[in-house]
Parts: sequence; structure tokens; C-alpha cells
Amino acid sequence: MPESSGLGEQALNKAAEIGLSSQLDEAENLDVNIKTDPLKLVQGQVDSVSVEGEGLVMQKDLRMEELKMQMTDVAINPLSVALGKIELSQPTKANAQVVLTESDINRAFNSEYVRSQLQSQKIHVNGKLTTIEPQNVDFRLPGDGKIALNASIKLVETGENHQVAFSAIPQISPNGKTVSLENVEYGESEEISPDLTKALIDETSEILNLSNFDLEGMNLQVRQLRAEVGKLTLQAEAYIEQIPSA
Repeated sequence: MPESSGLGEQALNKAAEIGLSSQLDEAENLDVNIKTDPLKLVQGQVDSVSVEGEGLVMQKDLRMEELKMQMTDVAINPLSVALGKIELSQPTKANAQVVLTESDINRAFNSEYVRSQLQSQKIHVNGKLTTIEPQNVDFRLPGDGKIALNASIKLVETGENHQVAFSAIPQISPNGKTVSLENVEYGESEEISPDLTKALIDETSEILNLSNFDLEGMNLQVRQLRAEVGKLTLQAEAYIEQIPSA
């Protein structure tokens, strides 16, 4: 009996790992661990499901250094088990933790997606509508709950380069889905355009937006955000309608 339990769990683990991997552009390591016993499985009951991942790359070139997710008392459709799938018979909740590093967020800033987002905007600089092109964006996590950004921006029409620098404190919105930047402090460079700085502040909020981390059938709501030296840790509650399977 224990052997068949092991085989059942292993098959389901594998199906969930393949299903989750199919939603990601890249995964250095992804491990799904389902705990149950054969009698419970036949009745559609699973004691716990844990997901641990490292180096997971989502859409828009957003990389997570680490993902941990823990579900307990999971109800599944017993017939789906025979097909090697985990089909939830009712939605479940999970505790999740996501860790992003400084280099993860820099990677997103310098991705084609974010560049095209910024370049598609016309921004007022010195009273003229201008197209901007980010040359280099340097995102930092200096500690004290802050984020800092230093960007070199080219004004396409004139070819001029401008530096924009600011630091801010990221705050989660009441609905746990978006991040806003509070207590913005500007760098030494003189403020050439409030619109230009605002575009970068908005884009920073967009990159840290939690819906970026939603997978199909999974919805994250962030309860806590910690900005420490070199890394950003998000504690979230995940509402899960389905666990993607192969």
C-alpha cells in the first residue's frame, strides 16, 4: 500500500511540475510535493501541496529568485487522479512567498517589453512633447525599506541624454494587487521634467505589480512587502482555482 501511495504522489508531483513549468519561460528548479495517502486520494482529499521554485522567469522577462507556496486541506476530483492530473474540486488558498533580487528587477527594467512601454509614450520635456529611449536603468535596493533608481534617458528628437534619479518607499495597495511608491526623494540631478520622472515612477510600480506573478488559475494578493539590502520579499495569499497540470 505505501508503495502505491508513493507512485500516486510521484505521478501527481510530476504532472503539477510539468503543468507549472509550461506557464514559465524558464525554471532553474521547480519542485512540487504532494502529501496524502491512497485512501484519502480515492476520496479526493490531499493533506498538503507545497511548491518550491528557484530562478523562475515569467512573462515580460520578470524573474523570481525564489517562490514558496504551501496549501493544506486540498480537495481534488478523484477521477482526475486516475488520469495523472490534479483537478481541484473547489478553490483553495495558499500562503506564498516571492523573493526578487536587485538583478531580477534590473533585468525587467532593461527588457524589450519595458523599453517598448516607455518608448511608446510622448512626454513633456522643457515644454515639448518628446519620445524617450532608456539607455541604462540602474535599480537598487539599498535597505531601510527603500528602492532607488538611476536612469539615463535619451530624448529621441534632440539626441540629448538626461539622468533621472530618485528613491522611494514601496507600499502595497489595500487590495494587495498593486504597489505604489511613497515618500519619493529626487536625486542630485535637477528636475528637468516632472513627466519624465513620473513615467519612470509609474513603470517601477508596474514592474512590481503583483498581477505579473499570477499564473493561470492562481491569483496572488500581497499582505506584506519587505525591501531589504539587495532583495525584495513579498508575503502573499494565493487564491487557487486550478493547479496547472500537464
